[in-house]
Amino acid sequence: MALRADDLIDRRRLRRKLTFWRVVAIGIIALGVIALSTWFYGDDFGGSTVDHIAKVKIEGTITEDEELIKRLETIRLSSKVKGVILSIDSPGGTTVGGESIYEEVRKLAADKPVVAEVGTLAASAGYMIASAADHIVARKTSIVGSIGVLIQYPDVSGLMDKLGVKLEEVKSSPLKAAPSPFKPTNDDERAMVRKLILDSYNWFVDIVAERRKMSREQALVLADGSIFTGRQGVANGLIDAVGGETVAVDWLATKGVDAKLKVVEWKDTERRSGFLFSKAMAQTIGSALGLPACSSDVIHELGADRLFLDGLVSVWHPCEAVWGK
Repeated sequence: MALRADDLIDRRRLRRKLTFWRVVAIGIIALGVIALSTWFYGDDFGGSTVDHIAKVKIEGTITEDEELIKRLETIRLSSKVKGVILSIDSPGGTTVGGESIYEEVRKLAADKPVVAEVGTLAASAGYMIASAADHIVARKTSIVGSIGVLIQYPDVSGLMDKLGVKLEEVKSSPLKAAPSPFKPTNDDERAMVRKLILDSYNWFVDIVAERRKMSREQALVLADGSIFTGRQGVANGLIDAVGGETVAVDWLATKGVDAKLKVVEWKDTERRSGFLFSKAMAQTIGSALGLPACSSDVIHELGADRLFLDGLVSVWHPCEAVWGK
């Protein structure tokens, strides 16, 4: 009986030791995951707790982006953010998307100095957002401008005729559901669409005139859809200075922001949900497995989502340029 009692005591001691080391091992793994996540996402993981200059990248086709709006609002309310750099590289997108981000940037600029740094491209709605900043810098060969609005719709009526397909419809009024891709557009329908376009176009021109401190007549001259290089943009008043992040930081310094502060990128909050369960990691795994759920992200990265934009569009399409033979 004594031996059995000793055995039981030894077993309990062994279990306690095993439990202790298991807890230690789990703790080490957890710390390792946190450290790896911090390294993977940089200083942006969990947000910065020291004074800094916030950098926000606005890239690709612009649409209504609730996450970006919330991120800009969080930056505005953060006492640690002393200045903001908007890094823009976009051909534009939906007019509503540009408008919503423009308005949020204006709110941000009311509380903190904001400078826009143009990369390769800031056209149409991309330039609209840049104009919301207090100062715009661009590279010498950056592309800016393309001030305007359009709406596009296909006409597949010829194809339907060839296929022997006919569309029957009953409408409450002649302009209901017009324009339609199933029949050619008539003069009344074109006039209606043009009124729609011109209303948003005039609003866009007024924004440029107000933000760039020029007359409406001067803005109209630049708002014929033309694109300009960064150097041309400085000459015609669409851009304030030629340069990159260093020039942007130097301008922030003139507004009382310490130029020695670190520039910290505020990334998509969905990418900061943790290393193992982040959106980026899920996309990586999904892509490796060939899952169709990731197809929308692939389309976005390729820029093909511009083909599916709905409503009024402020976007520059370089793929539509016609080259001489």
